[in-house]
Parts: sequence; C-alpha cells; structure tokens
Amino acid sequence: MTLSVALREVLDSDLPHFFRHMSDPESNRIAAFTCEDPTDRAAFDAHWARIRASDAVIRTVLADGVVVGHTAVYGAPEEREVTYFIDRAYWGRGIATAALRALLELVPTRPLHARAAADNAGSIRVLEKCGFTVTGKDRGFAHARGAQTDELLLTLAG
Repeated sequence: MTLSVALREVLDSDLPHFFRHMSDPESNRIAAFTCEDPTDRAAFDAHWARIRASDAVIRTVLADGVVVGHTAVYGAPEEREVTYFIDRAYWGRGIATAALRALLELVPTRPLHARAAADNAGSIRVLEKCGFTVTGKDRGFAHARGAQTDELLLTLAG
C-alpha cells in the first residue's frame, strides 16, 4: 500500500511526536550521530527552539496525514546540509525518499550536503535516490553508539 507523503510547517503539536521518534534506541543506533541523551526532554525542547528560530527550512513529514517525522535544510549558505528523521515504524516504505525529494523541490539551493553513518544503508540509499553522491569519508564520535564511527559525506551538486 502506497502512503501519501506531504510536508508542512512544523507545529508545536508535532514536537511530542518528534521526541518519541528521536528517543527510540534502535533508530538512534542506526542514525549514530545523534544528541548525547535523546531522552533529555529539556535539551530536546531547547534544540527545537533554537532551530525553529534559525533560518533553517524545517518541515514536518506526514504520511496519510499522520506525523511520521521531520526533514530540514540548515547551515551556513556555502555548507547547507539536509537532514531527516522518520519514525522507525514507517521505515522501508519510501517515505524518507519522498519527503527528501519534496524538500529538495522546496529548497533549490545547490550544492547541498548530507552525512550518514557508513553502515546506514537505508539512509545512504535515500540520499542516492535523491541524486546525492558520496564525496568523502569522515570518522567521528557517535553518541548513540558510544564509539568512533565511520561516516560518508554526500553532495547534491547544482
């Protein structure tokens, strides 16, 4: 069954959904590069207050009208980066790909950059389906894994 995927502005009522999605231990392990304590609601709220006040383009991802995640473009103009986080219950249904494609239509700035844990095949596949190519490698501390973790750097050229 194909779900209808749409983006909309982030509402205050979306934040409890995002917190639940981003507090899931398995989602965090796969994403790897997460905040230090994903169960710290005060830190979560402070983070979201900061990014909602920034020039980031942030959207709520809806699947058949249900809040299933968020996606954004953020950062300095020459280093704009994409991000997305989808509720694990909705993985493997093409939602992240559809959401990222919609975001890329909304934000025509190029180049855009992305990062993914080198072993996060699902996220790498989403980025490649949306035209990103691997342009480098990095290694950094991943809070969700408590260890140094390999990372791929990807770029969507103009």
